[in-house]
Amino acid sequence: MELEQALTTRYSARKFLRREVERATIERILELAQRTASWCNTQPWQLIVTSGDATRKFRDAITAHAAAGAPAQPDFAFPERYEGDYRTRRVRCGVQLYQALGIGREDRAAARAQALENFRLFDAPHVALLTTEAALGFWGGVDCGLYINSFMLAARSLGVDSIAQAALASYPDFVREYFGLPDNRRLVCGISFGYADTTHSINQYRTERENIDGVVRWED
Repeated sequence: MELEQALTTRYSARKFLRREVERATIERILELAQRTASWCNTQPWQLIVTSGDATRKFRDAITAHAAAGAPAQPDFAFPERYEGDYRTRRVRCGVQLYQALGIGREDRAAARAQALENFRLFDAPHVALLTTEAALGFWGGVDCGLYINSFMLAARSLGVDSIAQAALASYPDFVREYFGLPDNRRLVCGISFGYADTTHSINQYRTERENIDGVVRWED
């Protein structure tokens, strides 16, 4: 698959089939993503990739943790607020999601249940949990952001669907303890992946992208 096709067909899948991805395919995704550029070639990303029972056990554990009302304490602060165009785009995305599911604006119970689907990994058979070195700070996070995009495009090029999930970074202490990670690893996000259930309504809509003139200032 060409890069243009991967870019234009990739989307955030929010419902997956139970079918697992073959280990050879996952390894190829990781090999391609490893080509990601990084500051001084530090390659600060490290991943835990789950399959089978490991995915199911982690899904159950973190869902229970989130459902119990544990406060979010991410290693990297979430946005303080969304204003202007950023708020408009975020709201539009949320409206599309709820409309696809038939969730009304006042149906808080349904909205809460859907939020918990993040921790159920949208039924994906695999999740990649991405961490960076604490001492690298912001720039380690930037490098990992590049890696996340490479991973998702590599996956799409091989016919695998995915979704990057900041929600999984809400509970880094839980993740570190669960997997026995050292304190100096900072959780950036998770990437749930597998094969999308293309018949499910939540996978039918697509978010819009701004025209380049809305984000580029030309100086000739």
